Amino acid sequence: MHLSENEGIEGRSFVVTGGLGTVGSALCLELARRGARQVRSLHLPSASPSEPSPLHSSLRQAGVILIHGDVTKKKDVDKALRGAHCVFHLASFGESGKDTLQAGRVHDTNITGTCNVLDSCREFGIRRLVYLSSYNVVFGGKEILNGNEASPYYPIDSNPDPFGRSKCIAEQLVLKTNGLPAKSKNGAHLYTCAVRPALVYGPGEKHLLRLVSLAKLGLLYYKIGDENVKTDWVYVENLVLALLLASMGLLDDIPGREGQPVAAGQAYFINDGSPVNTFEFIVNPLLRSLDYGVPKLRMDLKQALIMSRVCWFVYMLLFPWLGKKWLPQPFILPPEAYKLGVRHYFSILKAREELGYIPLVSPRDGVNATVSYFQEKKRRELDGPTIYAWLFVMLGILAIFCAAFLPPIGPLYFNYWIHIFVFRSVSVIRLVFVLAVVLHVGEGMYAYYLARKVDPENSKGWFWQTTALGFTSLQCLLKRARSKNE
Repeated sequence: MHLSENEGIEGRSFVVTGGLGTVGSALCLELARRGARQVRSLHLPSASPSEPSPLHSSLRQAGVILIHGDVTKKKDVDKALRGAHCVFHLASFGESGKDTLQAGRVHDTNITGTCNVLDSCREFGIRRLVYLSSYNVVFGGKEILNGNEASPYYPIDSNPDPFGRSKCIAEQLVLKTNGLPAKSKNGAHLYTCAVRPALVYGPGEKHLLRLVSLAKLGLLYYKIGDENVKTDWVYVENLVLALLLASMGLLDDIPGREGQPVAAGQAYFINDGSPVNTFEFIVNPLLRSLDYGVPKLRMDLKQALIMSRVCWFVYMLLFPWLGKKWLPQPFILPPEAYKLGVRHYFSILKAREELGYIPLVSPRDGVNATVSYFQEKKRRELDGPTIYAWLFVMLGILAIFCAAFLPPIGPLYFNYWIHIFVFRSVSVIRLVFVLAVVLHVGEGMYAYYLARKVDPENSKGWFWQTTALGFTSLQCLLKRARSKNE
């Protein structure tokens, strides 16, 4: 397929569901850059904080219309899609972490939401729908080497997670809707296709944010699988390119193919073109650049699955609180263990031949851009010690307080006598506690003074964190000050 880079984009109206995600926002900006007449983003109100983020600002500056709504509500979908020429359906839920465990919401968003989008497209006579699918429609934990679009759908009842099952159902609904006439009887037909991306990396990608958070806390110890385990990754800009090419492949007025779009009813695997080992490719370089410890121990797939199933069980017991921000993300879940520990990669030959897809950003450049983003993000945010420092300091202060001021009864009995053995008297224990509090407050005040010079936006955060953790926090701030002066 040989078309101009703006074919089917200039002067047209587009809707991107899930337009505030990493891929969705990049797609909205690229559509605006290529001359789209109008670009609308449909996203949940929770994705739009009261204070505009840089993401909101950049989208608004590009002229993107931000629409609050939920794809599970037909009226919201109708509001967003009315009058559009092409729809990119990216909105989904449950790809990783705690979200994976909320099966009801996963199916509601990914299946019901997709049905609503399909119905609205036919009601309004929209001609093109590009669906962002997933490798999970064919991969469920069994090895696949250089697979292609002929690979069968993974059996729904055997898929290890709700997300994979829901995406499998939704993709088949999308592809089976291809070619159906509009309900308005205006002669238009809806043409659909599905893009199946590999693991996505790039600035702000949420899976990498979770990984960096674990490393920051000192909880990322293990590599899963051996160095021969390889899988595909795709840089966000390469995926955006594939989505745009897929939309062009649905045009039904191409000379020589009138009424027969090349991509109609088709699915395409999209990646950077070369399988890699996840830890060597992205995890280790990213963590080293942030000065966090890289995982050194190795865990085989069987051990990883045992740990992931324990995590699954524990978090299912906490199901009522899965949506709460205070509940941390699980270390690993079974679908993630399979993705990291089982070789699976696919050919992009079909996308290359039918859509003209060739990755524009090399893996090296993609990793460098990702690393630069996270380095800058770390410089803007409050840094801190590992979770072990938090536990050591907070439990230590609590133990001294209990020994100094609470009666030695029950579980406090042994704590009291240990402190008496060390400090010899209650008066000395109380003096030590008071001195520790004074020292921490003094360190917090110094941290505030220093942060006003080297990190003014987070000066209050540095004060409170250093007051709580003392020198373990102050050490991080001193390190930042030294790096800024170098």
